[in-house]
Amino acid sequence: MYNNSFFKKILLVATVFVLYSCDKDYNEVGGDIIGGNNFNLASTTYSVLGYNLKTGPIQSNNLDVNPLGIYNNPVFGETTANFNTQLALSSFVTSIGARPYVESVVLTVPYYIDETKTKTNANGSHVYVLDSIYGPQMAKMKLSVYESGYSMVNPGPITGYQEQTFFTDQNDLFDTKKEPTVLNDSDDDSQNNEFFFDSSEDVVDVKDSLTGVKTTKYIAPAMNLNLNKAYFKTKILDAISSGKLASNEAFRNHFKGLYFKVEKSGSSAGNLAMLNFKAGKITITYNQDLASTTGGAPTREKKTIVLNMSGNTVSLLKNDYTVSGSAYNSLPSVGDNVAGDERLYLKGGQGSVSVLELFDKKDIKGYDSNGNLTSGPNGVPDELDDLRNPGKGKKVLVNEANLVFHIDASAMTGADEPQRVYLYDFKNNRPIIDYSDPTSNVSFPKKSKVVFGGLLKLDATTKRGSTYKIRITNQIRNLINNKDSTNVKLGLVVTENIANTVSSKLKTANSFISQAPKASVMNPLGTVLYSGKSTVPDEKRLKLEIYFTKPN
Repeated sequence: MYNNSFFKKILLVATVFVLYSCDKDYNEVGGDIIGGNNFNLASTTYSVLGYNLKTGPIQSNNLDVNPLGIYNNPVFGETTANFNTQLALSSFVTSIGARPYVESVVLTVPYYIDETKTKTNANGSHVYVLDSIYGPQMAKMKLSVYESGYSMVNPGPITGYQEQTFFTDQNDLFDTKKEPTVLNDSDDDSQNNEFFFDSSEDVVDVKDSLTGVKTTKYIAPAMNLNLNKAYFKTKILDAISSGKLASNEAFRNHFKGLYFKVEKSGSSAGNLAMLNFKAGKITITYNQDLASTTGGAPTREKKTIVLNMSGNTVSLLKNDYTVSGSAYNSLPSVGDNVAGDERLYLKGGQGSVSVLELFDKKDIKGYDSNGNLTSGPNGVPDELDDLRNPGKGKKVLVNEANLVFHIDASAMTGADEPQRVYLYDFKNNRPIIDYSDPTSNVSFPKKSKVVFGGLLKLDATTKRGSTYKIRITNQIRNLINNKDSTNVKLGLVVTENIANTVSSKLKTANSFISQAPKASVMNPLGTVLYSGKSTVPDEKRLKLEIYFTKPN
């Protein structure tokens, strides 16, 4: 959620930036045109053809954040998200004392928190609201954590020094190879059979061993699971003397990682959370005897071994469309790339991408290098040709150009809405020029690049999503002013992180698509937008809006 006062400041800065940019470009582009009132402000809309492409299984290893849980989306069906990760030693251990005894083994993964809604009580405790949780609040599900039985090999001679590639549909590979013991076997059902994402903070009373003073620590909400102590005594402590904890390479060959598996718990629908597993860890606390250097009785000492959830990871997704009979499920792998689709279905994870083609395809005329009209097509849409050639000695000065996407509110009833969509160069799988927007948001990094846009705009009455607006001013200026520029197809996806523009490979590429933005794979949500097809009502239809100065 936005912090209102902070966001207003950001908007003010962004507005100044836009006005400055427009004025700067106006002067630069129009500097060679002499005269006083020889310009007219005008706005025009142009056609946009849009169609859908399903990605199918897609590369999902080493994502920035990963989903875990079960989410029933009324539009896109049910997603079950499991996860596998390697572990790494925070420090190497080469020796251990006598009579080692495991006191506790605790797995911790922090939750994302909506800090704008955090309340601090008089005693120093807090009331938190979790962020990036989808589905019914406190919905329960069965969570099982296993030792992974599949080796995710690091780049080296075995892999030809290439990163291993894993895909969203490979859950069976990890599930069938997991070790049989459930590690989170606490008697507390909230840690396994009736697990839920708890927003309560942990309250820990601490007594100073020297002064005896008691203090209370308040720890932000996190997944805290007590793991099987006997298992880790055998697997970890007993392996120290044989050198299994002397290096991370030796350790990962010995303990391949963790596999997180979720299942429905009774009639509960479950819910899903985005988690930063890389901030997670396992803390093993144990006691050992250290031999006395003076020949006396041994000293009992408390020690810890920390296993960080770093290294290779993979997000494992299962989509079930039978629960909703969704329109998304009935989409072909490739939509109507000739006439366009009426709706654009954007779905993260193992989902779908929309492709946009700017300007009407009609091409019955052309212009020569001097701007003279010629007969016959030239491979450039006539609408774009006319903008490039307004007349001898004249130029079209673009002040602003936008794409405004209207949400199909009826189709999205009851569904969580993505906070942002991302437009990119689909042909070359890279950002468009306007992505270079320098505006930032320190408190909410996902809300940076507000001039470029793509942020969800809410309807004032329904408080539901209304539109997404993306600014493509420089993209259009470049197309008009540089006649050699290609009018490339643009891709549109949901995004979890606007700063991440890396692409992930499709498991099965085709002649239309071979990769999609990685930040889309991270996002479990989807949305339904109206396209630019002529059968869509005019007030909802996707159009390219250009505000420009035309020479008289």
